[in-house]
Amino acid sequence: MIGSAGMTGRRSSLGWAAAVLLLGLCAAAPVRADEPVAHEITVDGHPLRIWEKSPEAPRSRVLLIHGRTWSTRPDFDLQVPGEERSLMDGLVAQGSAAYGVDLRGYGETARDDSGWLTPQRAAADVAGVLEWLAGQDGAAARPYLFGWSYGAMVGQLVAQQRPDLISGLILFGYPVRPGIAGNPDGADGPPPRQATTARAARSDFIVPDAISQRAIDAFVEAALAADPVRADWRRLEQWEALDGAAVRVPTLLLEGHQDPLALDDVHAELFARLNTADKAWVVMPGGDHAAFLGRPRGYFLRQLDAFMHRPE
Repeated sequence: MIGSAGMTGRRSSLGWAAAVLLLGLCAAAPVRADEPVAHEITVDGHPLRIWEKSPEAPRSRVLLIHGRTWSTRPDFDLQVPGEERSLMDGLVAQGSAAYGVDLRGYGETARDDSGWLTPQRAAADVAGVLEWLAGQDGAAARPYLFGWSYGAMVGQLVAQQRPDLISGLILFGYPVRPGIAGNPDGADGPPPRQATTARAARSDFIVPDAISQRAIDAFVEAALAADPVRADWRRLEQWEALDGAAVRVPTLLLEGHQDPLALDDVHAELFARLNTADKAWVVMPGGDHAAFLGRPRGYFLRQLDAFMHRPE
């Protein structure tokens, strides 16, 4: 397939609170703001771009899945002079190796011959990346899988279908809602390949003063440079396979309190159905759909660290 080149309630975390406090008191490792390592692997005959930032001796590994519109570099490795915004750098500072995949049609991964991406194709590609990661270090623990927005839905499909490949699942900005499985007009024809816009790149930053204007401008510039054309998805009825009861791995559900795409009723149903006792649902005050880029970034990172390094 691959070639190389215990519920506790909505705002609790299953005994992780003490771990979070201790982590906050620990000295952080230096932030790595250098360029990520670029890998190219082949999954089902198609090349995929993988980005990596790792500390010298990682405590854990995590694979990041981007959202609907923008790819890995603007989403997870935003560089702003004088500011710490990169999620990958934050993970490295906490001792985790961070990997990000550009799905087909995003960033430095080309579309396939169809020109379209589907939920199952995306999930199969992520599973392929996880298999590649397993082959890099057979002694290392299985990586965690982090999905943001559309990437959260892709991540859930992977967790349902290939739980053997991951240590746990982290979902943020989970956007399931009525109509999510409706196909776009023209889904049986050529993909529209619409240009992306600066307005779309700014749209996730909705909490006033949660992020600097300089960082927003940097995100817009990076997003339009990496993804000037909007990726096209179809066969969205495949999202109907999403079922919390089919998720049996440890799961952390993260929500920005002011995220318009995160619906409490959807989150509550998902959380109740998750088929694992090792789960938590954490709501971040002052957070929106891009919480890890803004003011809640430190809290966000501590939650990831406490989940990935919780006591056995």
